[in-house]
Amino acid sequence: MIKLFLSVVTVVLLASSSLPAANSPNVIYILSDDLGYGDLSCYGQDKLTTPNIDRLAAEGLKFTAHYSGNTVCSPSRAVLMTGQHSGHCYLRGNVSGEKKAELDPEMTVLPELFKASGYATGAFGKWGLGHTNESGAKNPNSHGFDEFYGWKSQTIAHTYYPTSVVDNGREVPLEPGTFIHDLIMDRARIFISKNAKNNTPFFCYIPTAVPHAAMHAPKELHEKWRKVFPQFDSKIGKYGAGGEPCPDVQNPIAGFAAMMENLDNEVGSLLDLLNELHIDDNTLVIFSSDNGAHKEGGHDPTFWNSTGSLRGHKRDMHEGGIRAPMLARWPGVISAGETTDHLSSFQDVLPTMAELLQQPVPTQVDGISFLPTLKGDHKSQQQHESLYWEFCKGTEQKIDTQAVRMGDWKAFRKAGQQTELYDLDSDPYEKNNLAKAEPEIVSKMETIMSEAHEPLPGQN
Repeated sequence: MIKLFLSVVTVVLLASSSLPAANSPNVIYILSDDLGYGDLSCYGQDKLTTPNIDRLAAEGLKFTAHYSGNTVCSPSRAVLMTGQHSGHCYLRGNVSGEKKAELDPEMTVLPELFKASGYATGAFGKWGLGHTNESGAKNPNSHGFDEFYGWKSQTIAHTYYPTSVVDNGREVPLEPGTFIHDLIMDRARIFISKNAKNNTPFFCYIPTAVPHAAMHAPKELHEKWRKVFPQFDSKIGKYGAGGEPCPDVQNPIAGFAAMMENLDNEVGSLLDLLNELHIDDNTLVIFSSDNGAHKEGGHDPTFWNSTGSLRGHKRDMHEGGIRAPMLARWPGVISAGETTDHLSSFQDVLPTMAELLQQPVPTQVDGISFLPTLKGDHKSQQQHESLYWEFCKGTEQKIDTQAVRMGDWKAFRKAGQQTELYDLDSDPYEKNNLAKAEPEIVSKMETIMSEAHEPLPGQN
């Protein structure tokens, strides 16, 4: 009853503040897919450069202790949308066919905060929380987005040459061989331009699929990078996309570099557009990744040092699986060229936007706003006592891995195995397990794991 009352109060407060605040900033949130902590040159990548994405760091703020919501796609996006950590969130692992991946229609989620503030809202790319061509809770248009344009499902987002694209719930056929990523980015730019010219504040969510799955990229860029890395021409990258066309890739090493250059070019185009529309100073741009680097479709994260030497990859809870780059740029508000080690995660994005919009924080939220950090007000920035993650597998969503970050301490536990403990200050690559030497810290971390885990319906 109390929870219901609080939810009603939240809805009433949201409805009562539906006009944009004075000088309401536009917000663009770019979510890359399986981009590792070391895949951007501003985070140390030295085999390719990402000059346009690096501008976000040079002209804004770079986070060095930011984490994704989970170690795989769908549950990480669920954390982003709900503001709940993965011990409370309804989705804690990828599920076959995206069954039960859809958001709770009774819950106030990220885009709905912007709608309540009078913003135009658009999502362009990979939703990952249900089939976007189906009505009801699976469709992003049912959760506060005025516009959605992108892939039909998470599985089909494994290919950049699908047979169709979904335009606001309607499936539209594509000509064979159409590279969908360019279409998606074009629609995002159209959305931004339209609302800027109408003086309407906007929230533009761009969950690109780059650089996940098949190493598909525009032909001219792929050919360019094959000349750089001809020694890998005998390697063939293969991936499946639920029966959709997913061409094999000759030299997926070159394919990855081409994908990254294409994405970087698109970010540069967005930044140029903001300047052309004279909204650059009133637009907050955030860039991050939904989890750590993957090892699929012929991608070689070891060759690229995609994790920045952090231990682990996608699908585990070591740092390489969940530590994510995050860059934030807002000229005149965020100081240029700054770096922060503020500890944060995906559940913090929603309360940050709530504070930015002067909206009440929905009752389900576990996160803490990092808006003071964006503004350089470190004295008023609240801190997490700890961050918790759990990764589950299968339709029954049974726990596979848990992790806790508390200050510099990091605990990791695989189901059925002993808890591991690392001091990230002296051992950022998690090489020296201190569990036997620090039993009291281990006990405290295991207590956090126990208290943070809320069983899903039907579980003990």
